[in-house]
Amino acid sequence: MILTRMNIDKGKVYKMVEHLLSRIEMKMNSFSKGQKRIAAFIEEHYDRAAFMTASKLGKTVGVSESTVVRFATELGYSGYPKLQKAMQEMIRDKLTSVQRIDVTTNRIGNDDVLDSIMNQDIDKIRRTLEETSHEDFNKAVKSIVNARRIFIFGVRSTASIAQFLGYYFGLIFDNVRVITDTSKTHTYEQLFRIGKNDVMIGISFPRYSTMAVDSMTLARERGANVIAITDSMVSPLVSVADEVLIARSDMASVVDSLVAPLSLINALIVATVLEKKEEVTETFKELEKVWNHQGIYDTRAQEDK
Repeated sequence: MILTRMNIDKGKVYKMVEHLLSRIEMKMNSFSKGQKRIAAFIEEHYDRAAFMTASKLGKTVGVSESTVVRFATELGYSGYPKLQKAMQEMIRDKLTSVQRIDVTTNRIGNDDVLDSIMNQDIDKIRRTLEETSHEDFNKAVKSIVNARRIFIFGVRSTASIAQFLGYYFGLIFDNVRVITDTSKTHTYEQLFRIGKNDVMIGISFPRYSTMAVDSMTLARERGANVIAITDSMVSPLVSVADEVLIARSDMASVVDSLVAPLSLINALIVATVLEKKEEVTETFKELEKVWNHQGIYDTRAQEDK
């Protein structure tokens, strides 16, 4: 049984069960014939059903759209969108690259690719804003500001945003280490001295990195504060994290959408700067002198004005 951190309605036992298939199992005997057809289809083809509208799912199994909606509420969801989200949670780390291409093709259809993808990314940022814990965010900022050392872990597609975070934190702090190596030996060597008063920021999205979970577990066992940046409360990173920052990605896209995670990281950087405003201001004054002296930035466009 998988439970969220959220408050639970103890009066309805089936609502305590987070996993969709477990809910279906518990309610199967009370379903109507039409609802049983929906249940059977989801059990066998949830990877297809997860991206169907209520109308499409109804037509596929031979029931009305209203029957599909009632099926969702019977399972304890507030509506079909919540049931659809639960199906998508089931497949987040199971879709192969080839399956992702098929799903993306079906999802976009004849729509304009640019409009479709950018609107989907806008929706991910909106959902991230709704779902990220402000309390955990503020705690994470305090932990980072007060940390003796900061370790940032991100591999494969998340290596880019780990390095982005590390670049800016490297300008703010002098104790930052970014780990993007998939080698267990090299990773553990870099984490060898992690301990109390240190912070570990683990970043992973579907398909989840086992190295991220293992590294965060090691950090927590050694007394470090562990921050997870991931996509859902059912992510394996959650169980080993002190603070969880939710940023929506897209497990069914051809590419991993990191728009919302990057936006969250931007907020984390800005919040950290504001916490250390006076110190960071002095640091950047000195950096500007170095950049100007070394001719790091091309200022010809400004001079032309």
